[in-house]
Amino acid sequence: MQNRTYSGVFPLLTMLLVVAVLLSACLGATDISIGEIAGAFSKLFHNGNDYTLHERVFLEIRLPRVLFCLLAGAALAVGGVLLQALFRNPIIEPGLIGTSSGAAFGAALYFVTGAMFHFHVGVWMLPLAACAGAMLATFMVLVLSGGKEEGGTGIVTLLLTGIAINALFLSGTGFLSYIARDPQARSITFWNLGTLSGANRESVIITAIVVALCCWRAMACAAKLNLLMLGEAEAQLSGVAVKQLKMEVMIINVVMIAVVTAFTGVISFVGLVVPHLLRIWKGADNRYLVAGGALAGAVLLTVADIAARLLLRPAELPIGIVTSFAGVPVFIFLLRKKKYYF
Repeated sequence: MQNRTYSGVFPLLTMLLVVAVLLSACLGATDISIGEIAGAFSKLFHNGNDYTLHERVFLEIRLPRVLFCLLAGAALAVGGVLLQALFRNPIIEPGLIGTSSGAAFGAALYFVTGAMFHFHVGVWMLPLAACAGAMLATFMVLVLSGGKEEGGTGIVTLLLTGIAINALFLSGTGFLSYIARDPQARSITFWNLGTLSGANRESVIITAIVVALCCWRAMACAAKLNLLMLGEAEAQLSGVAVKQLKMEVMIINVVMIAVVTAFTGVISFVGLVVPHLLRIWKGADNRYLVAGGALAGAVLLTVADIAARLLLRPAELPIGIVTSFAGVPVFIFLLRKKKYYF
């Protein structure tokens, strides 16, 4: 990665991220001023306990949501970068190979059966259930599509199998919603559309640990993925253990997307659109795409979250609706223009 080529990218993305975070912290059903945010942090660091209502709203609701949105956006975008590099195809994203729908099914199964049988074993159980569902769905897609095929036919088979498995797991989630009690059914329905309203301290900590570890490993795999894009034979001649690399990238992607989906529900198009925009901007080096994708994904999802909170204020739209409305026309425009590079 030539530092000169990408020298302006990261400062600009960081600046956009700072602006988006400030707006996200201030705007919502209740607007919070910069002074109130500063006051909340001052009292927090000096062990104060005379918080105003707005300061308490910021610390207990708005701040966890803003932080979780950053982590979720980064994870979804990096997941898209990894899968597109692994399959050497620019239209792959976690939602197309069953990962997101499998995670949604695993989490919904835990919601319903956990409530029925009064089964709860801590804050890690929900992400673990989502991971199990995501792994099962992704494994089924890879096995049923005959994962060893390469080229256009293999990708088409993979996508069609992904569509079928997505339908299967979405049907399972629909069935669970049907047999669930009213509060659970409403939660599953809203959660299937994507929402950040459930963000709290525990979900931020769990997601931060998982996303940080996965992004670190993704960055370590990025140079090898550059060689893999030349072809498996060329990558092996360059010393890349291709099977080991594929397995590691799939595990990184499944774990990261499953944990995020467990807390947010299904959020589409971030993992599809962000890598395209970055390739058009500066190129296809996966080291740049992983780092830039984390920043750009965080910016994009934060902006979408602001829109979700403001469009029907004081109510809010599910964020999955906003990302789909914005992502579909952008993606179709990119496909028609064919101004993407891979």
